[in-house]
Amino acid sequence: MRRVVVVAENPVVRAGLAVLLAAPADVAVTATAPDPATALAAARGTAPGLFVLDGDPGAVRHLARTAPVLLLTHTPVRATGAAGHLVHGDFDEADLLHAVRATAHAGGASTVSNILRFRNPASQVQRFGLSAREVEVMDLIASGMTNQQIAATCSITEKTVKNHINRIFAKLHSTTRGEAIASWLGTRTAS
Repeated sequence: MRRVVVVAENPVVRAGLAVLLAAPADVAVTATAPDPATALAAARGTAPGLFVLDGDPGAVRHLARTAPVLLLTHTPVRATGAAGHLVHGDFDEADLLHAVRATAHAGGASTVSNILRFRNPASQVQRFGLSAREVEVMDLIASGMTNQQIAATCSITEKTVKNHINRIFAKLHSTTRGEAIASWLGTRTAS
């Protein structure tokens, strides 16, 4: 169960995020707050696994001392200290839920921020011909998850994960996880 505290100054955004994130069975919104100070006070009693912060990138470092932060902003920002980052307009509900799961799992030592930052999942589908589920699985592979962890995160069997991985490897022209990740992140050199 991923325990989440939603932090957003706008009460409509805060309520919307809380409702959206409370829908899946594996996510529990334990508190909502209009600002980081209120969020930290609420966190003392709830032991969150993740803050979802809509807004001020400057608040990330303060919150990140307690739990990883998934930052939602209207414009791309760099070097915030957030474990994950999504830009409004570049993600939908499924992308947000995926980012919550991946960021809560990987935490501060994650490469998830590098994977999700400034990336529109639709471009990955077009670039590599992956399905939406294959994009999700590949993001989780790149974040360092094992097949067992991916199965639990996606609520699928390990056999299904292996099937997705085989199709992903074929589409990425890869034979190992390292090659697939390098292709996915655009760091693979020609061999």
